[in-house]
Amino acid sequence: MLGYYVPEPDEAMLISGAKSDFDDAPFVVVVGHGKWVMPFFRKVRFLSMALHEATIREVCVTTQGIQLNVRAVIAHKVGNDVASIVNAGQRFISEQENEMNQLTGQIFSGHLRSIVGSMTVEQIIRERDTLARQVLDASKREMGSIGLVVDSFQIQSIDDMDSGYITALAAPNIAKVQREAAVERARADQESAKAQQESLRNQADYERETAIKRAAIKAETDKANAEAAQAGPLAQARVNQEVIREQSVLAQAQAELREQELISEVVKPAEAEALRRQIIAEAEAKAVEIQSAAAAQHNRIALDQQLIEALPTLVGEVAKGLSTANLTVYNGAEGVNEIMTGVITQGAALLRSLQDQVAPTLVDGSADEHHVNGTPVREN
Repeated sequence: MLGYYVPEPDEAMLISGAKSDFDDAPFVVVVGHGKWVMPFFRKVRFLSMALHEATIREVCVTTQGIQLNVRAVIAHKVGNDVASIVNAGQRFISEQENEMNQLTGQIFSGHLRSIVGSMTVEQIIRERDTLARQVLDASKREMGSIGLVVDSFQIQSIDDMDSGYITALAAPNIAKVQREAAVERARADQESAKAQQESLRNQADYERETAIKRAAIKAETDKANAEAAQAGPLAQARVNQEVIREQSVLAQAQAELREQELISEVVKPAEAEALRRQIIAEAEAKAVEIQSAAAAQHNRIALDQQLIEALPTLVGEVAKGLSTANLTVYNGAEGVNEIMTGVITQGAALLRSLQDQVAPTLVDGSADEHHVNGTPVREN
């Protein structure tokens, strides 16, 4: 807008042609806001308040007469107060940055030479911060008089211009450091070798354990495979053994059954036949005995009576013979009844046989007998 000016944030606006309210300053200072300026009667200029950097490289001589090449950097700017802006505006309004850097470098170079000349090389090397602080403190007053302030002063490098003094000065420390470094390096190498050997031992142990485990696993696997391979034949062998055992039991049962069959078919009938013959023989003997007695009496009725009376005795003898005989009855009471029925039937048959055999004899012999006092007497 015509007649209204606003400075940048890092600028100060200087208005000449108007009376200033600050200690009879030759111009009005405006910072941070705008202002109306009357055209043709007022003139507006702007002063940079940004940070600038000046570099110096100065050859200095120490108290020992040793030349040192010192390189430093100064960071500076116009002060924020009105007095500093007025002082800087009066000096640097035309060529601001170049003039500021040049004048700042001259101020610091002079103080740097003066302070280095009061110190030894050893002090400068060891106390570089002290050197920088002394130079900064010595330059502040002069910098303030021209409206500038210093934000920082840094010494970048110091060298003895190839005289070898700094190198010789550092040689003992370098040798010491090298020795310590060699010792530390040897110790580090030793520790490294120790660690490497330990690692190799651990690796060997791990490999051994791995090999043992692999061997154990392989053994278990081989055993399992062998057992699996033999499982079929073993199972078949067990089955065959069971079959043979069952066949043996079956054969034993069949043999026992056959033995019982043989006893039933051969032994028992033979025993029964022998018993029958024994009973018949005993009956015949008893019949002969009865026949003799009957012949003595010449009486058929007496014969029958004696046979009838003797029949229970015969049956009793047969029963007694059965009780002592080693016979096996398979059908219980029915079997016993069958045997007894057979015995009685055999007894009745014997009775009839004896009657048939004895009766003719009695008839034929009665004519040849006569009785003497009731006793038969046979005549020749």
